[in-house]
Parts: sequence; C-alpha cells; structure tokens
Amino acid sequence: MAKTKKAEILNKIFVLDTSVILHDHQAVKNFHEHDVIIPITVLEEVDNFKKGNDTLNFEAREFIRFIDKLSGTSALNNWIPIGSQGGKLRVAMMDHEPQRDATKIFADKKADHRILNTALSVQEDYPNRQVILVTKDINLRIKAKALNLAAEDYKHGRIQDLDSLYKGITAFEKALKTQIDQLYAVGRIPAEPVKIKEKIPNHYYIFKQGSNSVLARYDSFLDAFIRVDKATAYGIRPRNAEQSFALDAVMQPSIKLVTLQGVAGTGKTLLALAGALERRKEFKQIFLARPIVPLSNKDIGFLPGDVNTKISPYMEPLFDNLKFIQNQYHENDKDFQKINELLDSEKLVITPLAYIRGRSFANICFIVDEAQNLTPHEVKTIISRAGEGTKIIFTGDIHQIDTPYLDAQTNGLSYLIERLKGQPLFAHVTLEKGERSELANLANELL
Repeated sequence: MAKTKKAEILNKIFVLDTSVILHDHQAVKNFHEHDVIIPITVLEEVDNFKKGNDTLNFEAREFIRFIDKLSGTSALNNWIPIGSQGGKLRVAMMDHEPQRDATKIFADKKADHRILNTALSVQEDYPNRQVILVTKDINLRIKAKALNLAAEDYKHGRIQDLDSLYKGITAFEKALKTQIDQLYAVGRIPAEPVKIKEKIPNHYYIFKQGSNSVLARYDSFLDAFIRVDKATAYGIRPRNAEQSFALDAVMQPSIKLVTLQGVAGTGKTLLALAGALERRKEFKQIFLARPIVPLSNKDIGFLPGDVNTKISPYMEPLFDNLKFIQNQYHENDKDFQKINELLDSEKLVITPLAYIRGRSFANICFIVDEAQNLTPHEVKTIISRAGEGTKIIFTGDIHQIDTPYLDAQTNGLSYLIERLKGQPLFAHVTLEKGERSELANLANELL
C-alpha cells in the first residue's frame, strides 16, 4: 500500500518509457525531488538494444551500467536514492492487473501496453500522488491520456520558446556613418561607443545608416566590432549577408564551435565544407560526417551489398557538395586535383557519424551534417571529444527532423544553439534566404 507522508504526497511519481532511456541514459537524474519508476518491461526492451553500434545501442549499454552502479548491492524493487535532491528510484513489476487493463482495451499485449499497465498499477497503488508517464512516443502519450493517465514528453533539454531561439544576426539601424566609414577604412571599431545594449561574443551585425551598410562581428577578446568581408573559400563566394557571416564563422581560427541552421538550399553544408577546405592547412584532417537515419524504420542491414554499398546512399548528399566545390575548377586545375588527393590520403574523410564514435580529435576540423537528428546527449558527447586545435561545425534544419522521438524543440542542434549563446568560442548563424534555385525557394516558402 502507498505511504501517506506529506512529503510523499507532494512529490510526483514519474514512470519512464523505453524511448526516454534510449534518448538519455541518465534521464532518471533529471526529475529533482520527485520519484522515478522504471517498468520491468523497459529493462527487457533496453536489453534488446544493447548490441550494436548505433546511438540507441550506446544509450542502452550506458543505462545498464548506470543503473548497476546506482543500485550497488541494493534490490531494485525497493526505493533507492537517486541523488542529493531527495528523489528515489525503483523498478516496478505488475503485482496485480490494473482495473483498466491496456492489453485488453487495445487488444494487444505488446510492450507499450504492458508499460501502460505498470503506470496504471502505480496510479492505483499511490492514489494520493500524481503519477505521470514520461515518453517520447506521441502515440503512447495519447493512449495514456485516453486511459485517464497523465502523460508528458521528456522535457530535459527542451527549448521552451522556439520563436525566440537565438539567430546570431541583428540589423543595427542606428549606426553612425562615421562608424561605417571606419569599419571600411580600418576594419574594426571599438565596441564602447556603439549603442548596442547587449554585445554578444561572435554575434553578427549589419550596421545600417540610410543607404550605407557594412557587415561586422563582435569580437569579445578585442572588445571591438570587426568588419566581415565577402571572402571566397575554395571557389565558393557568399551570395548574401547570411552566407558571408556563416563563412566568416567557419574560417575564424578563434571560433572553435559553429552552428549553422537553416532550411534546404541556404548553403549550410556547402559553406562549412568550402571554409574547411580553404583552411585545411590548419588541420591534420577534415571529417565530414552525418548520422544515418534509415527510412521506414529499417536498419541499413536490410539493404543489399557490403557496408560501403549500404551507407553510400546516406553519404551521397555530402559527396554532392564536394563535387559542387570541385566543379568550380577545371579538371586540370591543381585545386580540382587537390580534393582527389585529400580523399585518397584520407586527409578529407566523409563517413557516417557512428563510425567515429569513441574517438578523440586533436587538430581536426569536424563537420557534422544533419545535426538536427542528434539528441542533446549525442551533441555533448561529440563536443567533449574535441582535443587541442579542433574545430567542430554543426549544420542542420531544426524543422526537418527524421528521427521519431525528436522535434524542433528537443533535438541536439536546438539545444546547442540555446545553451551556448554568448560563449566566446561559439558562433551561430541562422540562414533564411535560399540560394539553390527559384524553384527550391518556392517549395520552402509555400509547401
């Protein structure tokens, strides 16, 4: 029977679904003073995911290790403390069938319905406490609510207001003509006289005064605004101010972490790769990687051929960008041939993200494409691998999510942009103007 102490009545009980564990293996630590229950069915499902090299397999293995360490010699069917905030954890088996049996209501005994039954049983055992099912599976949340069971998404790392997500660019309409002239003449102006309230490190500005304008970046190390030119990188020239800012961020040695966010056709990956190639002498290697997100929930093992044949369709967009850069030159040009040399010598490596997990990177330029398909934990893991002299560039479109349990507010790219704003080693640019073609722009705007 449930205890009725006042502290326990006030505290909630969160029942975690498998999708939460596979999203963040340390999720149980993020419910503060409240208690957490792991259904025994979740442990069964996690066990099925522990083998393999994908992100889900990694999260499954780490969760198993985490729970083993947390529990020590204690039995998991009893409450054990999670941390210093007072919350407790236990694994729950269904000691009795709930009055509302999900396996009968939905006429299926699959794992989701057994998890629902565990949550319903906990709700009956603790009538004085609020029991909430936490899952990243939208359909499971709907089923829970249909059974009068509170359900919500896993909120840790979630961006609350997507409309206010940091864009990295501001039009400064109150610039003085003398400031614009000085930026053109000298290339920089001191920050103090410029009437901008919040000067954000590596934030980009369009200084305007009437018909006069100039592009600039605030450098917090120099406490000055630095002019941004429309520089060419390996034959690629920016077509608008946003692209100029993006290329500047990619090519600035003092900026170690860059995020480029925007819809298809804005040039994110192309600019990242062109900038890296232009600065290739500063790095031992350039890695261009992307997560593999199979279509129709099919693993790449379902595809015919060897491993290179299986992954080739997923890497093709990256090779397309490389070919576009290469085609800025004639086949006999040394810059054209240089790209082939970089590929042959593995100075430039295009690979699935999963193939480089666990490695540490020193003096590497690491470009991660389609970063919106990564979890916040995956993004943190990648950045934590950076050694001395390494630069990491994340590109993606937060509105184009291909994984089932992420959205624009919970993906790793949004999380990274929100959390690192204002850090001196970080720069972000949102690209909104499509440059692929008029037809592509029309699709992005109207479809």
